[in-house]
Amino acid sequence: MVIQMAFKIRSSKFRHIYGTIPKKDLCYENIRITRNTHDSNFCAVNPKFLAVVTETGGGGSFLCIPLKQSGRVDPKTPHICGHAGVVLDIKFNPFNDNIIASSSEDCTVKVWSIPEDGLKSNLSEWIVDLHGHKRRVGYIEWHPTAENILLSAGFDYKCVLWNVEQAEPVNVISCHDNTVFSMSWSQDGSLFSTSCKDKKLRIIDPRMARVAAESPVQDNLGSRSWKSVFLGDTGRVFTSYHSRFCDREIAVWDIKNMSAPMRTEGIDNASSILLPYYDQDTKIMYLAGKGDSNIRYFEIDDESPYTHYLNSFITSDPQRGLGVMPKRGCNTDRCEVMRFYKLHASKNLIEPLSMIVPRKSSVFHDDIYPPTASLIPSLSADEWISGQTRGQILMSMLDGHVTNSPKVTSAKAVQNKDSTLSQAPTITTYKAVNRPRPEGSVSTQPYAGETTATTNHRSIPASLRNIKQLSTNEEFVSIKNEKSNGVPVDTPDGPMSPSGSNTVKKVWSPTSPSKATTNGFPGGDNENHCRLQSDRFSPEFFQAYLINRDRTSTTSVGCQGTDLCNQKGHSVTHVKKVWSSPQSPAIPRWFGETPTNEAELRKAYFKQLEEIGSLKEQISLKDKRIRQLEEEISMLKLPVAGAESGEGQSEC
Repeated sequence: MVIQMAFKIRSSKFRHIYGTIPKKDLCYENIRITRNTHDSNFCAVNPKFLAVVTETGGGGSFLCIPLKQSGRVDPKTPHICGHAGVVLDIKFNPFNDNIIASSSEDCTVKVWSIPEDGLKSNLSEWIVDLHGHKRRVGYIEWHPTAENILLSAGFDYKCVLWNVEQAEPVNVISCHDNTVFSMSWSQDGSLFSTSCKDKKLRIIDPRMARVAAESPVQDNLGSRSWKSVFLGDTGRVFTSYHSRFCDREIAVWDIKNMSAPMRTEGIDNASSILLPYYDQDTKIMYLAGKGDSNIRYFEIDDESPYTHYLNSFITSDPQRGLGVMPKRGCNTDRCEVMRFYKLHASKNLIEPLSMIVPRKSSVFHDDIYPPTASLIPSLSADEWISGQTRGQILMSMLDGHVTNSPKVTSAKAVQNKDSTLSQAPTITTYKAVNRPRPEGSVSTQPYAGETTATTNHRSIPASLRNIKQLSTNEEFVSIKNEKSNGVPVDTPDGPMSPSGSNTVKKVWSPTSPSKATTNGFPGGDNENHCRLQSDRFSPEFFQAYLINRDRTSTTSVGCQGTDLCNQKGHSVTHVKKVWSSPQSPAIPRWFGETPTNEAELRKAYFKQLEEIGSLKEQISLKDKRIRQLEEEISMLKLPVAGAESGEGQSEC
């Protein structure tokens, strides 16, 4: 007689995974963690730095300290404080540990560069400032394979794809009818998923700005925020949400069939939002609720039922958010497969939590450490925008050598057939290129050929200078170029550059041809006269371009700023970047043409209202300055009037 068992235990190498809390000296104390109720992580971490959003009285700031600087953090530790509103999300660049991006309630996304040895003073000088959202920006995500590609989602129901290298928007995705709750890239970066308040899960092609797949309205979803995350290269998406009956549930979707989820499982009836964290190397999904004191983890399988509950790690204190260390930063000697940095909800404390697989020996275990994502990008920004797709370049956790060479596949390019973006945003973006004086210089001596007015301009604090740039929609940036022919040309109309050197006006519009995605000029990078290098610009190209297109000219003056430039024969060109307003084919392109329908007339009307408002603001500022000058003149005239009256009395 054969006796059959009632159930079968599923074997798994991660069944007995457990979490550990380090000693107090390895934690980070005395950090004023933000009390904002936004549902992001408020924390970012890599093998070099730990960044966390802090509570501030005005504006927005976040702390970025070296990872080894554990213990009690000094209250006077320098912050990154360039935002005018509260910081909502921060993310480190996956290919450069010293670059971090932040989004804020001031409707901007900024990119910062952290010095190798950490901050020595407050950092308010960003390297790229991206303006395109009309409401606060809640979430940002770096591209997993392409360098300098960033995705942002705002509360204006739009997702903007940015080329950070050129500080330009690639596409604007406006397919959402309500607030976007989360974004997640696929493993190769060809698609990304979004969860929206309209109860739809969308799979979007970012280069075409179109919805590739979309789920029907999920009637079983509640009104609270819900999250989605891609499950590696399996073609599936994991979601966590609240049901109509306030029960927390999880589901697995197949992007090839979005009519219904493949798997649905209930968790509990708690009220906090579940944040999913997926480890694509070990295929383990971690679920942590905001305000919860436990972390659940599930193993994802390719066969039904697709999710298998493993265990829970329970602590005594609730969590406000979790920062996730990349796999290349985990300790293989301890068999650490995941490390979280827990932000305590009731304390000013950040606590590292290590998830460890129990093994008897401390040797390297290749079965729990498959090759993971490396610091090498698979594609450049221009290559990805042009339509190329390539998987991640992987590295060994044992010695760090590259283990694969993924193939390049082609996809549809970003631009449509009419060479225009799917929707033209109003962009005002500033990118810092080589400054005329090294950062940190406090010398007030003018350069050769520089006036006192421009010297006073450099003495203005950096924060006020940035605000002035945003209010005037222009910026002078300096770029070293090869020695020009020295032939003087007539000076163009308008304001002069800070040093009186070459002044050129760079105009970018979302309706530029597809070849102009790299530098904003027609012709693309393949033409010699339009080639933009990292350290050099061609002044001859600028002169020809401005003469043919804008009927303006440039003044070529030799570089006299430093002895080094004199020795090498370089000159300094100050590029004035003016981001032109986007034009739609339906909007009249020349003066005198009347709108053909009511919609065009309404657009033109509101556009004129905005221009009138900006003009009124400029006039009010000028009137205020005139009144200040009149008061100063009157104060200067008072002693003179008194002296004259005294002389008249003495003569009598």
